[in-house]
Amino acid sequence: MTVAIEAREVVFSFGRTPALRSANLAVEAGEVLAVMGPSGSGKSTLLHCLAGILVPDSGEVWFDGTRVDKLSEERRSALRRSSFGFVFQFGQLVPELTVVENVALPLLLGGVKRAEALRRASGWFARLGLDGMEQRRSGELSGGQAQRVALARGLVAEPRVLFADEPTGALDSLTGEQVMDLLVGVAREQGTTVVLVTHEARVAAYADREVIVRDGRVIAPDRIAS
Repeated sequence: MTVAIEAREVVFSFGRTPALRSANLAVEAGEVLAVMGPSGSGKSTLLHCLAGILVPDSGEVWFDGTRVDKLSEERRSALRRSSFGFVFQFGQLVPELTVVENVALPLLLGGVKRAEALRRASGWFARLGLDGMEQRRSGELSGGQAQRVALARGLVAEPRVLFADEPTGALDSLTGEQVMDLLVGVAREQGTTVVLVTHEARVAAYADREVIVRDGRVIAPDRIAS
């Protein structure tokens, strides 16, 4: 199998507080990977390093034959627009925009003309059970509806890798399951690699594989007891 994205001996600290200590992780193309661990273990920091949001203090991050950690901020931003999608715990929709404009935002930032971006964004609403909500604002949506909009925004540009950081953390169990069904289903349809950060076993169960981040290091589940 082809490795889509990889961290090699990644070290990162917030000031004097270490977050990652020689973390290693390779995610295969098309794989849905769950990254688990307690609060403060470094799992979200690892996701942010993989996505080029944070630059490691040392170590390497590779994507598509490119050292992400060696790119300039401008080139890392361009990579996040062109190849990466994101879904966060609270959706982080832009309240000033309509729902369809929120979905279209990655396309607009990537240079797609407005009419085409809105057309492509509109195609997601029936798919995600949001028909007729295109002109609403984020404040008019339930938590589950807002997170489905965030999911559409994360996938609308057909990214190579989708980073999902606690995407069901603010949802009840039933709504969280619906969002995960959609996330995994659409990702598999598009062949998107998913790096899913969660502390919930029921969410991790949707993944092909899971790893644990503990004290800033990545541990395979079968090694936890050793």
